[in-house]
Amino acid sequence: MGESVWRCTRAERRIPVLILYAMFLHRCYVVAETMSICRVSSLSKVDSIKEKFISVQLRERNTRKYPTMVNIFSFFLWIIMFPSCHSLCFPVANDIVINYSSSSLSTVPKNLPNLSQILDLSQNNITEIHLQDFVPLHQLKYLNLSSNKISNLAPALFKSNQKLECLDLSKNQLSNIECHFLYNATSLKYLDISENNFLSLTLGKAFSFLQDLEYLSLGSRKTIKFQKDDLKEISGKQLEEVSIKIKLLSEYGHSALTILRTAKLHVVLPSIKNFNFLKDILDDAFNTSYILTLSNIECCQNCNQLLSVDCCEVCSKRRNIINQCCSDCSRYIESFKVLGNFSRVQNLSLQHLKVDWETSTQILKIIWDSSVENLSISNMKICQVRQPLSWFHFQKELRTFTLRQIEFLPFYFNQANIYDVFEDLKVENLAIYESGMIFLTCPKEGNTYKLIDISDNSFTSDFFLQNCNTLKSLETFILKQNRFGQLFKVSNMTTYMTSLKHLDVSQNQLIFDEIRVCPWTNSLIKLNLSSNRLTDSVFTCLPSNLEILDLQKNSIYTVPKVLKDLNNLKELYLGANKLANPPDCSKFRNLEILFVEANSFHEPSSIFLQSCQRLTVLNAASNPFTCTCNLRDFSTMNKNTQIEMIGWPKSYRCAYPDILKGTLLKDFHLSEVTCSTTLLLVIVLGTMFVFVILIGLMCHFLDLPWYLRMIWQWTQMKQRTMKTDSYQLSENLVYHAFVSYSQHDYNWVKEQLLSNLEERNLRICHHERDFIPGKGIIENIINCIEKSYKSIFVLSPNFIQSEWCHYELYFAQHQVLSEQTENLILIVLEPIPQYLIPSKYYKLKSLMAKKTYLEWPNDKNKQRLFWANLQAAIGISLTAP
Repeated sequence: MGESVWRCTRAERRIPVLILYAMFLHRCYVVAETMSICRVSSLSKVDSIKEKFISVQLRERNTRKYPTMVNIFSFFLWIIMFPSCHSLCFPVANDIVINYSSSSLSTVPKNLPNLSQILDLSQNNITEIHLQDFVPLHQLKYLNLSSNKISNLAPALFKSNQKLECLDLSKNQLSNIECHFLYNATSLKYLDISENNFLSLTLGKAFSFLQDLEYLSLGSRKTIKFQKDDLKEISGKQLEEVSIKIKLLSEYGHSALTILRTAKLHVVLPSIKNFNFLKDILDDAFNTSYILTLSNIECCQNCNQLLSVDCCEVCSKRRNIINQCCSDCSRYIESFKVLGNFSRVQNLSLQHLKVDWETSTQILKIIWDSSVENLSISNMKICQVRQPLSWFHFQKELRTFTLRQIEFLPFYFNQANIYDVFEDLKVENLAIYESGMIFLTCPKEGNTYKLIDISDNSFTSDFFLQNCNTLKSLETFILKQNRFGQLFKVSNMTTYMTSLKHLDVSQNQLIFDEIRVCPWTNSLIKLNLSSNRLTDSVFTCLPSNLEILDLQKNSIYTVPKVLKDLNNLKELYLGANKLANPPDCSKFRNLEILFVEANSFHEPSSIFLQSCQRLTVLNAASNPFTCTCNLRDFSTMNKNTQIEMIGWPKSYRCAYPDILKGTLLKDFHLSEVTCSTTLLLVIVLGTMFVFVILIGLMCHFLDLPWYLRMIWQWTQMKQRTMKTDSYQLSENLVYHAFVSYSQHDYNWVKEQLLSNLEERNLRICHHERDFIPGKGIIENIINCIEKSYKSIFVLSPNFIQSEWCHYELYFAQHQVLSEQTENLILIVLEPIPQYLIPSKYYKLKSLMAKKTYLEWPNDKNKQRLFWANLQAAIGISLTAP
């Protein structure tokens, strides 16, 4: 494995580095879980740690809601997580970790980063440590050298590592227990030198300088001596935990353990063959610490010298009850009797036992009648089960009794001998884990059970505690990871449990396909049905007073709208189902926490957002969101509400449409106009209204219609001009236009019309200038009209009064009809009401009604457009001179 460097995330800053007091041991579960994540993480995984830590915090908050539950579970968690709790060497915030474990190294790697804080060199073949190997590592806090072949270490090896807090040298070949290499390692808190080749446990002077030491593990793979004063160098230190492994022991000095001052003590006991030491060791252990763990209790030893086989296995196959297979067990019974005398032990854990049933029950009775309040037994093999124990009864009530991994090796035995014991137990909290149990008898009347945890066994719902009416004090019942199949029978089981508050039936095979009323106890407020095979029908079989409901990892497609109100429900967990929509909170009016992660909904409905008014925590991560307008309100929930969204924003991404696939919801934006038909309609209609108002104002104040009409005329004239080619014109055209007007309008024609048109290089035929003398007026009029491309008529009331103007108009119109051209241009100099035009001028009336004409504007600003239109109407290039 190559070098890997990583930093723990911000989430780990809340993790306590040291577990100082037993009263806080219930937090060890949180520490261990986050620690295990941290150890396998890399830089690419740091975000997932934050989400995991939030989930752990939520579980912690649930625990705080039920303070009695903290006390109930505190000892359980200490037993379960003991190896992790005493391991103080785990990363905290931003530690730089160098990992060379299992890398087949024979020496310490060179050029290690000077800023390294955690260095793991475990499980290699390192035989020697040089003095300069760790000199540059001034920031080093944690060093793991376990499982190597180190036989010797130089004195004051860690002189340059003043920040070193944790050192693991277990499973090496060290032989000198004086440990001179510990000089100058004054900051050390954790030290493990167990499973080396020591011949005694006489600690050297270097241990007296370890002022901050809290955890110490000693032991040897060799046969050792353990003298009375061996631990005097640490006798004045208040330690958190001491572990001593003395499985192979040749000598023991009485009171060798009592010199210790430690909150927790773990002793790996010597073999039963060293019986002379066993009693003294147990006597000292029982009077050293309040929290004690004893390992390696094996009394099935006489197997006809078949050392290569498991004696317990051999004993279990012998049917002759007179055999002496477990004869040495009586020695343990005698040794445990010292508990009946003065003892400091309150929490006792027994691990790795191989005994017969009678011996185990006798030891149990001794412990029960002692000062012990919390007892845990794990990894116990029962070699023989004989006759019923009619003498077995309990005088005192134990607070907590935990059994884990209990194995009965005999295949045939009367199981009543086992179950009868549990019928009479006097204990407040009972836990039986991983023991393959299939049956539990209803305890006798007068029992004081408050908690029963039988997780990870083989119980079924067919006959389990049906009609049992003696568990009236039971408050917490944990049945997870068994083989329960019928939810109705589970509910029926709780009928007489009038104090039951918390029921956990997760990780079973529960189904509920029938519509029946489930007879739950009314006291139940927390129900865990996660990891089963339940469907939508489960909502018709729920207790009415629930506050916390966990239905994660089932096959629920929808939450029915028609169901009874669960007004007390505060927390609902529906993650990893098949929901098409999050639930409507109208039936859960006080819901505060909702988990609907990893389901199948695309667009959370607006009803959901409106109905969940009291929601404070929401986990809707890892759903296939469709990023459309319907998702806008949901995507802005984290910004617009006070709801804490677990996993936001990393776990909230668009799945559809494809163009947005993978986009974070926080980066998905659609405008209000795009998504609101009403708003879009208001904007369109409003714009149209404003436009109409503007048009009206322009028409009123700026004479807009006139401008539009003139522009239209100019366009039409341009089109006609473009369609007229030069070859279509007669070769005798001389003038661009002939002007016909009344003599009363002469001034305007001369000063305005002629001057402006001739400035534009247009040749205009004017009668005063261009009529040929000697010819008749009519002949000149006809001649000029024929030689002009256009005929301009300046219309005014004066024009109507002129007879000659009428003739000119007549001849021009006649030319239009004969040549089929549009050569007439009418200019209205002054408005001419239709009623003023005489009937004899019917042609003029007809032209003004049918033909577009130009109006002379008095406004100088409009006159430029007038002249442009007139030029466009005339504009053409003439070839004639």
